[in-house]
Amino acid sequence: MQDSNQVQNKKVTFIDWGLVDYQEAWDRQEEIFKKTLAIKHDNRVNNTELSTENFLIFNEHPHVYTLGKSGKPEHLLLDEKALEEKEARYYKINRGGDITYHGPGQIVGYPILDLDNFFTDIHLYLRTLEEAIILTLQDYGIQAGRYPSFTGVWIDADNEKARKICAMGVRASRWVTMHGFAFNVNADLSYFGNIVPCGIDDKDVTSMERELGYKPNINEVKDKLKGHIANLFAMELV
Repeated sequence: MQDSNQVQNKKVTFIDWGLVDYQEAWDRQEEIFKKTLAIKHDNRVNNTELSTENFLIFNEHPHVYTLGKSGKPEHLLLDEKALEEKEARYYKINRGGDITYHGPGQIVGYPILDLDNFFTDIHLYLRTLEEAIILTLQDYGIQAGRYPSFTGVWIDADNEKARKICAMGVRASRWVTMHGFAFNVNADLSYFGNIVPCGIDDKDVTSMERELGYKPNINEVKDKLKGHIANLFAMELV
């Protein structure tokens, strides 16, 4: 159900932050997230009809490991000294999910959407993001899908060769989302060897580069991906 008198707004501001420190990106997300929640609060309390803004943010991060609220610290297999040697950072954060890796060559997407502007269903929200990744991979001849009981996008999910190409972890409050997905395009997969990715210790991780045998142009992949997200959510990117 839509919040009180709020006017729906399907316009979404697209921003590419480029390579940005994880903490800085997290702080920027929180600022937008809290501003949106404040507008929704005013609408409810003061009976106003202000519309909320939506954002689709792409970026890449220097090597970093992030642990979600339901994750286990022991799934990071490095101590502080080893983290320093690999020039990697480590953060405990407020999204769902377990531990994952972010690094150069990976499209990290942060949709900060007020789902009152689209549809109020977190399950559908996650499935729609997955579908955008699946369609992007299809553009390159890579057949991908879903793995039962797990979020994210997988290749060969129906057999013993199952490998994950996109991880997801989101936070939502009053239908406003933050955090999002990490899509391996040309990422250095060796960094996944230092964790139990997403708490799954018996499945492999892959990238577009590994599947294709060459490095796709990451900016081209971004263009295709944002197009699929816009179409699936029926949003107007600005």
